[in-house]
Amino acid sequence: MNKISRRSFVFGMGATASALVYGACTAPTDKKIQGRLPHALAVEPLVRPESLEKPNLTVGFVPVNDCAPLAIAYRKGFFQKYGLNVQLSREASWANARDGLIFGRLDASPVVSGAVTNARIGAEGARAFPLVAAMTLHRHGNALTMNRQLWEAGMRPWPDYQGDLAKFGRDLRSFWQKSPLDDRAWGIPLSSSIYEYFARYLVAAIGLDPMRELRLVITPPPQMVSNMRIGAMQAYMVAEPWNTRAIAKNEGIGFTFIQGRDVWRGHPDRVLAVAESFIEQYPKTYRSLVKALIEACQYCGDPSHRQEVASIIAERAFTGANVNYTRPAIVGDYDYGGFDAQQRLESSLDTTTFFELHPETSTIPHDHSTFLWQSQGIWLMTQAARWGQIETLPTDLEAIAKRAWRTDLYRNIAAEMGITSPSEDYKVEPATAFIDQKAFDPSDPVGYLNSFELRANRPQIYPVS
Repeated sequence: MNKISRRSFVFGMGATASALVYGACTAPTDKKIQGRLPHALAVEPLVRPESLEKPNLTVGFVPVNDCAPLAIAYRKGFFQKYGLNVQLSREASWANARDGLIFGRLDASPVVSGAVTNARIGAEGARAFPLVAAMTLHRHGNALTMNRQLWEAGMRPWPDYQGDLAKFGRDLRSFWQKSPLDDRAWGIPLSSSIYEYFARYLVAAIGLDPMRELRLVITPPPQMVSNMRIGAMQAYMVAEPWNTRAIAKNEGIGFTFIQGRDVWRGHPDRVLAVAESFIEQYPKTYRSLVKALIEACQYCGDPSHRQEVASIIAERAFTGANVNYTRPAIVGDYDYGGFDAQQRLESSLDTTTFFELHPETSTIPHDHSTFLWQSQGIWLMTQAARWGQIETLPTDLEAIAKRAWRTDLYRNIAAEMGITSPSEDYKVEPATAFIDQKAFDPSDPVGYLNSFELRANRPQIYPVS
């Protein structure tokens, strides 16, 4: 059985060490973020710093496109507007960001979807910790990149398959039948995360058991390209810009197979996490932080700002990536790449959604990207159970979701900004949202789990503890 430890690599330690040397120039080396834009320094505070319990904060981020709202809040003065003096701390990995919150080094940080709920339920045997999130920083914005070997074996970008999951399944199965397990390595940035769940979900959707047929390599995002280049992995699931960087016209080592939004349209990608005690001790500070980042997300989502956003996050202080790599997923002019000289461009602002949702993603009144649906937190916990990271679904699943994803706080904070939010905490994810056309009804998570033939401990009926 292929389980991943939250604290260690399952595979590829040597490869990752080599990649660190090979790709050292790809990531910024200085951790402190210096320098606000002149107009940011001139912003008049709407909230007086002395009115906050803790105006000086250290907020983490990882060098991927997801840092855009944090970069914009810093450079445009939104933190200052709400009385905050924020030092941004670039983290080497998503594990570092999560652990920085748990051990008190960071006051707040984006974390991967799944990290908050799984910390609370102690997934993979870790000690439970009460992380909390009240908002997402964006939806979508990630993808699965495959190497040239898979291209030469017949795999093509998902748009080429035109929704034919069975055909993709035949292509991958045919190749894997000739490949030893050690060669079937896919990279993910963190276990117990939406990236792991998407990799497993996709493989299971074509009838292959990811517990037996797939090896997952935990690798920090900036090292994904280098690891693929030296042959340590066939594919990786990660946030942009590290997918775009790999395609033929850039590094030339792979192609984008599928965007995460094609696995689950509307999924939350990055959520803003804090320790529960932070909200209890610093409620005014927390409200200011959320307001600053909501405003930053609105700024990032404006089509007229997106080129500027892509340029800012390309700076060495943030991702250190060429703007040609950060731009496509932000601006929405997305290139899947390929090695046949065919153009595979897809234009959509929904490639990364910071605030306004595309009508195909949601038609629920007042729904927007920064709003967290507790039902989606429940989906993430079903995946932890599906793949054996927890033995049983907790009986208080809804209570955990309520404590972990604070929609009550978000509604109140957003209302003070004149933003109306959905009135419900739960919604059914329609069949059309998922690549395998399988709907998720949060009122019956056990039935949902039992409907999957491929899961941990099958064929037993899934119990409720």
